[in-house]
Amino acid sequence: MKRLLVTGSNGLLGQKITDLLVQGQFPNFEYIASSRGADRFDAKAYHYLDLDITHHAQVLKAIETYSPDIIINTAAMANVDACEREPAKSYEVNVAAVANLIKICEDRNIHLIHLSTDFVFDGEEGPYEEDDRPNPVNIYGEHKMAAENLLQQAACPWSIVRTILVYGVLRDLSRSNIVLWAKNALENGQPIRVVNDQWRMPTLAEDLAKACLVVAERNATGIYHISGKDMFSICEIVEAVIEHYRLDASFICKEASEALNQDAKRPKRTGFILDKAYEKLDYVPHSFGEGLKLIDEQLAKLQSS
Repeated sequence: MKRLLVTGSNGLLGQKITDLLVQGQFPNFEYIASSRGADRFDAKAYHYLDLDITHHAQVLKAIETYSPDIIINTAAMANVDACEREPAKSYEVNVAAVANLIKICEDRNIHLIHLSTDFVFDGEEGPYEEDDRPNPVNIYGEHKMAAENLLQQAACPWSIVRTILVYGVLRDLSRSNIVLWAKNALENGQPIRVVNDQWRMPTLAEDLAKACLVVAERNATGIYHISGKDMFSICEIVEAVIEHYRLDASFICKEASEALNQDAKRPKRTGFILDKAYEKLDYVPHSFGEGLKLIDEQLAKLQSS
């Protein structure tokens, strides 16, 4: 048995990792979940810590208490526009907290698995392989790249898992994402503005959670690209949601990125080449259509419970 600690366990990815572990799909791990506030998953099959990764002494005490063999760091400040408006706060969460984790892991030879993003790239030549050169166009991407650079110099086992536009459903519906946002707005007749000049490969949260646990189980170090296998424009993602749920498309306003006046610039076309994940992790992502069907099943269970 290896002892696994996950930070940010109340988030979408964190709860999906918890779900897989509680189901017993990765029985070789003793699990410690940690996040800010109370446990939102509310299962009794693991330890839970109220933990803010920016409180360095608190993090050190937690790791000294539980002595994990592996840490998966899913905690982040991931609102791209908020990072642009509050760069000091972004740096504290996305860089300084990671630097602290690295030091602790180096002292104890802990395998640190860190979640990163397609936004380390500028979007000019996507899709990208793991060894392509990052060139971020916003503060969020710059800070995630800075954390990656620290990890790549670390004297402990490390892995970087980059991902793209994660979507999924939680039992308390506490985390929104592009699928739920579009579905809920259009079902309520609310007009939405959608960019027509950005392309992504949306990632089902279950796929990402499983990949993270396979990385941990196999001690797979280095950088791994994990995403869905379908490339869409943001408009096409929303149009697929409309078609799937038979919603009214007249409420969509398709715009160029500049028209939205967002605080942070976005890369134009990211996307990942997934060959390394296929080969090293036996990664098998759902198609976007399959992901929408899974969301249907989960929402139906929530409504009937």
